[in-house]
Amino acid sequence: MFDGFKTFIMRGNVIDLAVGIVIGAAFTGVVSALTEGLVFPLVAAIFGEPDLTQLWTFKINEAEFSVGLFLDAVLNFLLVAAALYFVIVYPMNKLAERRARGQEPEPAPVPEPNVVLLAEIRDLLAEQNRRA
Repeated sequence: MFDGFKTFIMRGNVIDLAVGIVIGAAFTGVVSALTEGLVFPLVAAIFGEPDLTQLWTFKINEAEFSVGLFLDAVLNFLLVAAALYFVIVYPMNKLAERRARGQEPEPAPVPEPNVVLLAEIRDLLAEQNRRA
């Protein structure tokens, strides 16, 4: 049971996912700094309030509607999406294009230990058959 768990944890997908979550959490800080340091002051300069959630609110029969709350969520989504695209996706696409053109070689695949062991056994058997 523990061997199965160890195999599951050591798979590349689980480790990649863990790294992605940690990087995503760190990236959230970058986007938060961007919005608080640049976007909110810009919004305050344009609309007079640094928080979009309080813009264009109105009530109908005691139900409060906030167009600014929706605009704030859309703006945050677009900022995160743009930052991810320009910091991660675009550079990775350029790297893939270079590899496709042959300008940058693919990394050498690392064979698994099982494959190396099987290749050694195959070579030893082939050598024994040649001697016989």
